[in-house]
Amino acid sequence: MEKDRTIQIIETDSAFEIEKLIRPFGFKGAYLTELWQIVTKLRASSSLESIGLSNQSILYGDADLFVKYGETKGNALMYALTNSTLNLIKETPFTHPISLQEKIFPDLISSGKSITNKADLHINFILNSYVGIDHAAWLLFAAEHGLETFDALIPAPYQSALSSKSDRLAVMFQIPYGMPLEQIKEAAQSGYFVFKIKTGYPGDQQTMLQHDQERLTQVHQALQAYRTPHTKDGKVLYTMDANGRYEKKETFLKYLQHAESIGAAKQILLYEEPLMESNEEDISDVPIRIGADESVHDEQGAIVAIQKGYRAIILKGIAKTLSMSIKIAKAAWEKGIPCACSDLTVNPILVDWHKNLACRVLPFPDIGMGLIETNGDVNYINWEKMCTYHPKNNANWTKIKQGVFYLNEDFYATSGGIFESAEHYSSLL
Repeated sequence: MEKDRTIQIIETDSAFEIEKLIRPFGFKGAYLTELWQIVTKLRASSSLESIGLSNQSILYGDADLFVKYGETKGNALMYALTNSTLNLIKETPFTHPISLQEKIFPDLISSGKSITNKADLHINFILNSYVGIDHAAWLLFAAEHGLETFDALIPAPYQSALSSKSDRLAVMFQIPYGMPLEQIKEAAQSGYFVFKIKTGYPGDQQTMLQHDQERLTQVHQALQAYRTPHTKDGKVLYTMDANGRYEKKETFLKYLQHAESIGAAKQILLYEEPLMESNEEDISDVPIRIGADESVHDEQGAIVAIQKGYRAIILKGIAKTLSMSIKIAKAAWEKGIPCACSDLTVNPILVDWHKNLACRVLPFPDIGMGLIETNGDVNYINWEKMCTYHPKNNANWTKIKQGVFYLNEDFYATSGGIFESAEHYSSLL
């Protein structure tokens, strides 16, 4: 097999479909009402072609840009960057998706800043714009080399870091700012046992802290009666995600003190990205496991975070590209740091693209299985219809059962259906 074969893109295309959300989706101190599903096509000189998918989350990518331009214009700007990159791809022969990303990324950054007229455009906005192209590049690489499994796709230097094959993935049930408590209780009744609470409420730091503390009290009280077979003491677990909203460690510690005072601290499995990215404070003395997400853009960023005391890395192959995520996973694995996979409210097909990553990192500490978030089912108006676009929609491993994805031999044999055609999205082109 010629893995150094040069791939030349001769034709590209793209389209998008807007999916509305059930209610405004709050995080990072703001709210989304819709998400653009991007479809990307790459056609090589060999006549082989592939379709890549992504969804845009401009609030995740660059919250300041979201505030400046608003939701619709912000989405239009990210989509413009994707199309600009597609033109660049045709001028850039490559042998591997990772090398392609490395080649074009300096130009991609420059284009992003120019298109948005924002000199300090966040790197996550740029990475998010590239996810669909990266997805298509991996699938085209597989087609060019006759590769039929996700395992076969993984380059040799990264195979040790991605050698696990979990048969279960615990699903983090996301609780955004406005979710009713009754819906949270229903999730617990259905078997979810890891609850991801969005913190970093809108407003100044004092307002944010007060609301975050009140929300934790509400959620903790609502879930106290529920038990699960998946934890040692039978209690459900919490993860939190402030998306970098806390300016100072001192303020964050007040939140943890509140968690201790109401008896919730011992149930915290993980807290994602509490501090602003510009905050350089060491957190090695914080008594819970802190995970780095937005502040980690590459493998070097993961190493810096670990040196500062972060004891988990959040992988987002559906937000920062698979090409970048497997490099970050390797850096974490080499330091003995566990990884979890968080969502970007992606569509069902991309959930399984991401599950292929989540099941191959080591099981997360304290739960003995992989850890992944998927929240599309509680956020998209048309989620059930979107599920029918998945070529393996009826497979058992696409269903969440009592808060867990159960992955069997069929999942690994088919790689979650990632190599099969998604006719609905193809028809948009």
